[in-house]
Amino acid sequence: IQDFHKHHGVTKNVTESAALALRTGCDLNCGNTYLYVLAALEEGLIDAADIRRACIRVLRTRIRLGLFDPEPHFAACTYDTIASPAHKAVSLSCAEKSMVLLKNDGILPLDPSKLHAIAVIGPNADSRAALEGNYCGTADRYVTFLEGIQDAFSGRVHYAQGCHLYKDRTSNLAMADDRYAEALAAAEASDVVILCLGLDATLEGEEGDTGNEFSSGDKADLRLPPPQRKLLEKLHAVGKPVILVLAAGSALNPEISCNAVLQVWYPGQCGGQALAHILFGKVSPSGKLPVTFYETAEQLPDFTDYSMQNRTYRYARNNVLYPFGYGLTYGKIVCTELSYENGCARMTVTNQGIRFTEDVVQLYIKDNSPWAVPNHSLCGFARIGLEPGETRRLEIPVPDSAFESVDEQGVRAVTGTAFTLYAGTCQPDPLSEKLSGTMCVQVCIQK
Repeated sequence: IQDFHKHHGVTKNVTESAALALRTGCDLNCGNTYLYVLAALEEGLIDAADIRRACIRVLRTRIRLGLFDPEPHFAACTYDTIASPAHKAVSLSCAEKSMVLLKNDGILPLDPSKLHAIAVIGPNADSRAALEGNYCGTADRYVTFLEGIQDAFSGRVHYAQGCHLYKDRTSNLAMADDRYAEALAAAEASDVVILCLGLDATLEGEEGDTGNEFSSGDKADLRLPPPQRKLLEKLHAVGKPVILVLAAGSALNPEISCNAVLQVWYPGQCGGQALAHILFGKVSPSGKLPVTFYETAEQLPDFTDYSMQNRTYRYARNNVLYPFGYGLTYGKIVCTELSYENGCARMTVTNQGIRFTEDVVQLYIKDNSPWAVPNHSLCGFARIGLEPGETRRLEIPVPDSAFESVDEQGVRAVTGTAFTLYAGTCQPDPLSEKLSGTMCVQVCIQK
């Protein structure tokens, strides 16, 4: 909230920032700005009713959490539930479901019986930091990407760090470009390269809560750091198949084409195990992009421009590398026979592939209101798992708010009269359908 007056320029001082946030519904402040709430009250910027409303809502939440019960639920959690097998199973499942397959020329899933040696290369290959992200606790055991592949593959695994995450050498005493030769040797001795690149929380974070000479807490652009770009270029020239594994909490554009690309985010303590399950086909990838991956930062609006023009999937006109909602699987889930009635979309979903596949069916809506977003809006989704050839009828509720638009004065209301509802495993735009190889089904709705 202190950004209101320190950086955004929407208020003049800390008391105005506290008052603005409290009046507009922020009941609890993570920071120290609300130390000035009483000062804002004395200055007449808020009244006692604003404070009372926020206090009631905060305390109501605490009551619902059971924090005032004679025997609070959370107090009953014993220490031996920490890192229990059941909780680790949830961690593994979350990692498997979140990884997004962005590209696959058919190389995945790998058949271990046809491979003699695998090269696992990159600064994130054996990195715990690439598993954790930030705002994290400490796990009792981590499985890095290298370790997950070593555990799952019985043949030779050649490992090379390849380069530093962002510096031109891996230690202060080393020569520049000190690990490229090792990486090239590992690649040449292997049938396939699994290249683990990307970022970690030392390169991207919340505002300025991280810092280094490379980016001071934020990315300079959408490209990989220079030493990683150089490593990718050198390995690409070797001629072996390259599977690119990107660990990052945000969009990246590797620029150089690889046989397959997996966005694994910061997948947690079981990240290496989850990656191996996907690489070797034990699990079909089913994650979808929760943000748009742009081609270049240069084509994005200025950072100080607060308009939505060409930002996010609802307003983007160009510059899209991988669309919001996009993600490949090893199967083929198809939606047909879409209908809408009484606030619910119904469709037939079929697995036309040859293996069990999970996928995320998505609903998008577009209307003819003058205030409608330029593209379309996500209005519902559901994860579904189907056996080969299985067909199921799926229902997804559509909230009333999906039919509303917001005018220039910020008033939200239903102003459109005709709506188009789309269902599929991606957005209903040409790029999404081209990349995914699937088409969305649609139905018209009159209001």
